[in-house]
Amino acid sequence: MTRTTADIVVIGSGVIGLTTTLALADAGLDVVLLADVRQGEASPAAAGMLAPGVEAGDAAVRALHTTARDRWVPYAAMLAERSGVPVPVDRRGVLQLALDDEAAAALVARAPGGAQWLDQSSLAALEPALVHAVGALHHPHDGAVNPLVVLRALRAIVGRHVHVRVVSDAATAVAIGPTGEAVTVMLRSGESLSAMRVVVATGAWTTALEGLPRALPIEPVRGQLMSVASKALQHVVYGGGGYVVPRGDGRTLIGSTMERVGFPEPGATPEGVATLRRIGAAVFSKLETAPMLHAWAGLRPMTPDALPILGPDPAAPALLWATGHSRNGVLLAPLSADIVASTVTGSPAPIDPAPFAADRFSAR
Repeated sequence: MTRTTADIVVIGSGVIGLTTTLALADAGLDVVLLADVRQGEASPAAAGMLAPGVEAGDAAVRALHTTARDRWVPYAAMLAERSGVPVPVDRRGVLQLALDDEAAAALVARAPGGAQWLDQSSLAALEPALVHAVGALHHPHDGAVNPLVVLRALRAIVGRHVHVRVVSDAATAVAIGPTGEAVTVMLRSGESLSAMRVVVATGAWTTALEGLPRALPIEPVRGQLMSVASKALQHVVYGGGGYVVPRGDGRTLIGSTMERVGFPEPGATPEGVATLRRIGAAVFSKLETAPMLHAWAGLRPMTPDALPILGPDPAAPALLWATGHSRNGVLLAPLSADIVASTVTGSPAPIDPAPFAADRFSAR
């Protein structure tokens, strides 16, 4: 049975699918959101860092990450106003810790504009728990959000939006006809949807969707995280091969592993927890023995260059990509949604999306 019900179908209901749905619906388009919750999804498992300062890349990549970070302050305010769910944005800054002189020299050598080197005494004044470190690079405008709070707010707004219909079903395949004709999306239930455009926002499961115009090198990479009972830190800290994220409510998150294990059973492993304990101990020794509250895992949709795939497919413009966000899905979600919506509506894009097009891999 075919139901022709929307201008556009968004496949995927993680943070990328939800932000994209909201942007399109706010532009006046009728959207069907296919919401199929999968164990191991990246969005609810993420730590939610907004930390472009620690990311390497050329000018286009820096512009992407910095613009995405700065988009979060007004975006979170909008979410809170429309949902009634407070969405705090922590912009107290991110610290990149140096535990020896060699690490300190390396951080200073590649410090981006706006970053400030803190020597041992300055760092200890800011974060007394880090007195053991040689120093740290401080990225003053970076920080974090809580993805679980963001998802709650987005679901509340999208769920009652006049231009959105949420369908609890999974897409199994797409059929793209000639230019100007509708795209058909086949569902697990045996039904299908027809729309003039479709957005693929399926994260680590993108390659499982049949009928796509090209194969994309998206690999599921497991990231394990844990939370412990600690109020020792006030800032997000990178160090020890991972990061520590204080939530401000007595919980501190420690992350993350990077494991190329395919689609494993969901959840954390003893080996992963041991790795996280070592990361925590390197940042602050008492995190090694702080009471564990929870451990979990998510599957990041990693691309070879760790950058997203955004915008219309060059071979099939009716299909738009919003996937492959690797470890920066939360950071990039509002900006990615703006890019997709601008493509559909013909309005100016907030940044040039060309460096993140799907055909950049086939050209290699």
